Amino acid sequence: MAFTTTRRYAGLLLATAALVAGTATGGGVAVAAAPSGVSALAFPCDVTMNSAGRMTAGYYSGDTVNPSKTQVTAAGKEAQCLLQYQGYNPGTIDGIFGSRSQSAARAFQTQVNKAPCRAGLTVDGMIGRQSWPWLRHLYCL
Repeated sequence: MAFTTTRRYAGLLLATAALVAGTATGGGVAVAAAPSGVSALAFPCDVTMNSAGRMTAGYYSGDTVNPSKTQVTAAGKEAQCLLQYQGYNPGTIDGIFGSRSQSAARAFQTQVNKAPCRAGLTVDGMIGRQSWPWLRHLYCL
């Protein structure tokens, strides 16, 4: 039993190393097979800011689409990258807006509702019409 657990951890470490190596080389989407058929998928984040202070990660440029909780979407990848860039931990950048991403979004919404921003956002853990403009800027609008 201990040997199997050790092999699983070793396989997971190798899969993680392959994932990190794939993203570090700028290879786009990195896929690493983990033991027991579970695969890890991560997308790179390359956040840029224009002269007006608007940020983008290059996946979705709009301000209206809500990221999906169950499917990989461009809006999900964009929101996860921007949350991560601003110091919130959405977990793996996989495009699925799961519980860690929603927790990061709630923390972000709570923070921008405080002074000096006083955004007045609903703290629901989802990035939508109200939250996108705030998420796309490092400072209050």
